[in-house]
Amino acid sequence: MSNEINTEVMETFESMPILEEMKTSYLNYAMSVIVSRALPDVRDGLKPSQRRILVAMNDLSLGPRSKHRKCAKIAGDTSGNYHPHGESVVYPTLVRMGQHWSMRSMLVDPQGNFGSIDGDPPAAMRYTEARMTSVAMEMLQDLKQDTVDFIPNYDETRNEPVVLPSKFPNLLINGSTGIAVGMATNMAPHNLNEICDAAFMIMDNPDCSIAELMDVLPGPDFPTGGLICGRKGIYDAFTTGKGHVKLRCKHTIEETKSGKQRIVVTEIPYTVVKTNIVSKIADCVHEGILTEVSDVRDESDRKGLRIVVELKRDANADVVINKLFRYTQLSTTFAINNVALVNSRPETLNIKQLIIAYLDHRKEVIRRRTRFLLNKSQARAHILEGLILAVSDIDEIIELIKASPDAPTAKVNLMQKPLRLIETATLKNLLPEDFLNTMVQKDQFLTGPQADAILTMQLQKLTGLETEKLAKEFAALMDEIKGYQAILADEKLVLNMIKDDLQELKDKYGDSRRTEISDAFEDLDEEDLIADEETVVIISHQGYIKRMPIDTYRKQGRGGRGILGSDSKDDDFVEHLFVASTHDYLMIFTSDGKCYWLKVYKVPGMSRQSKGRSIANLLELGDEKIMSIKNVRTFDDRQLVFATRKGIIKKTTLSAYGNVRSNGIKAINLDDDDDLISVKITGGNDDILLATANGMSIRFNESDVRSVGRVSRGVKGITLRKGDEVVGMVKLEDGDTVLTVCENGYGKRTELEEYRTQSRGGKGIINIKVTERNGKVVGVLAVTDDDDVMMMTRNGIVIRTGLDQMRTIGRNTAGVRMIKVGESDVVSSIARLIKDDSEEDTDETVETAETETSETE
Repeated sequence: MSNEINTEVMETFESMPILEEMKTSYLNYAMSVIVSRALPDVRDGLKPSQRRILVAMNDLSLGPRSKHRKCAKIAGDTSGNYHPHGESVVYPTLVRMGQHWSMRSMLVDPQGNFGSIDGDPPAAMRYTEARMTSVAMEMLQDLKQDTVDFIPNYDETRNEPVVLPSKFPNLLINGSTGIAVGMATNMAPHNLNEICDAAFMIMDNPDCSIAELMDVLPGPDFPTGGLICGRKGIYDAFTTGKGHVKLRCKHTIEETKSGKQRIVVTEIPYTVVKTNIVSKIADCVHEGILTEVSDVRDESDRKGLRIVVELKRDANADVVINKLFRYTQLSTTFAINNVALVNSRPETLNIKQLIIAYLDHRKEVIRRRTRFLLNKSQARAHILEGLILAVSDIDEIIELIKASPDAPTAKVNLMQKPLRLIETATLKNLLPEDFLNTMVQKDQFLTGPQADAILTMQLQKLTGLETEKLAKEFAALMDEIKGYQAILADEKLVLNMIKDDLQELKDKYGDSRRTEISDAFEDLDEEDLIADEETVVIISHQGYIKRMPIDTYRKQGRGGRGILGSDSKDDDFVEHLFVASTHDYLMIFTSDGKCYWLKVYKVPGMSRQSKGRSIANLLELGDEKIMSIKNVRTFDDRQLVFATRKGIIKKTTLSAYGNVRSNGIKAINLDDDDDLISVKITGGNDDILLATANGMSIRFNESDVRSVGRVSRGVKGITLRKGDEVVGMVKLEDGDTVLTVCENGYGKRTELEEYRTQSRGGKGIINIKVTERNGKVVGVLAVTDDDDVMMMTRNGIVIRTGLDQMRTIGRNTAGVRMIKVGESDVVSSIARLIKDDSEEDTDETVETAETETSETE
């Protein structure tokens, strides 16, 4: 039977709540990620991985003048010596520090494929090489002069710095990004010259405000340039540490030899991948969003970035740019979140606190360096004191050493021998007076280090010339010591040294700002994506609305049959036709005296034969009927003059209608048996002409009508005879003639002089003979010889004809035929096209009997 050995393992179990254990373990993990991996230190702006890469490169002596070394070697040394998370994690960090589109001032000088702004990955680390830039060397400067603390590395085989001395303000210049547990950082880069100027301001005036800092530091400066839209996001980030900055590309508009336009993008927003922009533009073209674009291509080369967007003929480049901003990454938002480690604790800092943290770090570095140099100088001066004493009595020193049996005994004998400096003319001139007095008047004893130095002293030091050198070196050291002591005693001297360092950085590495800042910025709305162009708007009697290009109608001779302007069905017919800009407001006045608003670009664009879309689908209308329409661009101090069918006239400032509401507002207070027929925009002192269906008219100056409030009734404009009603209102101007059109297609032009000015409220004078041939008056217009006129019939027939062929005749006449109408058809509306001499023939506006196009800005 074999012997069995029973080994009892003593185990200890501790009971504890699982929630408490999970909480403790998770917090430990979270703090490890926050402190040791994801967030930068506010002092040098580096994460541990970045700092360790630079330290490893410094160990390899990979300065800006050395040869490039394989990145595999750098990543391996970093991982093996300092960073225990694998070289595959180190290499991406190394690559980013060598990408000019990622870093405002690169810390790594790359050689080989380090990726591209197109999002291409870098080559494998065995193929690429790197070394440090001059900027990185500035961060490592004075590392060996006890300027920062060192701690053991992960396996305690060597020490690594907790932070770099960082003469270069890396965090402020290059920014940082990182995602920790429960928090993240996204710090924007800035311009070195501006950061230095801001630091100067804070050192000179510690109480300066953020607004004052922004005079010299206006905002971030991104490596890829671009345009910052607006300053509010910058101010928020600078004051609170959090803010959203709107970034846009820089672009120019070029014209090709064929007359087309192209948009050329030369700078894109920070962190945006160029190929994503090109592919997104192509997708928008295929999806019908960018119908104006004919081609997009990437023409970037070593000279710079260049994305070309070719436009179709007659495309509006500004509208395309706005669409590109809306649908692509040519416009992005950079969310600033200034979270950094302060004394190993994450804090959100504003721009002034970040600069102060850098300055405090530099103060500490300079003080520690000064103390290190002071201790070193004092130690050397102490040795020199002993050497000088020994040389002055060298014969006895030599005899004493010769008589000693060994070196330790010689050292003891030296330390026990009293020495006194023999003053000479040379020493008196070179050595400080207080030192001479002490050494000459009293015996001195050597210390252990001094005795060691004498024992190791070379025989050549015994010459008179070497003695003089020792004295000069001692005197220089004493001056240095006094300088170091002064620096440690006076903070102003420390600040002056920081200023000198920053000025040196400006001179060596400063460059001009790359990112422009625009003062004004408004978010893109739907209107920015619509071309500002003239269109014809048609509204039928039953409330169907549509818009069409102005060139839909070709010019015809007087008396022609015209073309079909709308596909009328059943008892529907065209009631309103006018020309308006796509960015205008349509002010729609209804039968119950309300006013609604509708942007012209929201009116559906349709063909000439289409019926249109019900306006009830576009507005929140009730049972009321549309009676008059105005289109305006801005609501200013001009006047709105209202005319009703019962002869009431009212005048109100246009600005009273500027409060746009989706459910409309009360525009005029109407009598129960009255309705609105026309609205005009006037300048406040224009002549007004009212025309009635039975051929009467009255002319008076609008100054006779007092301006009243928005919901007022108004006053009497004309006294109507029994069975008559007002059918039109005209605003008269010098050079105009009055065109009157009757329902059977007859009309006439009459000079303004034929219409004498009367007092408001009279019965008026004859305007045109109303006969069975003519029919009743449909409307009146103020026209000139250069105008064209459009006439619409109830069945939807439209004719456009020039008035240069139509001579003027008297008031009390019947007129001539202007349009042939069918037996069951009558003229329902007329409109005037006013040509602008400074534009081409296609640039026209329309004035109708029921509607009028106002002046647009």
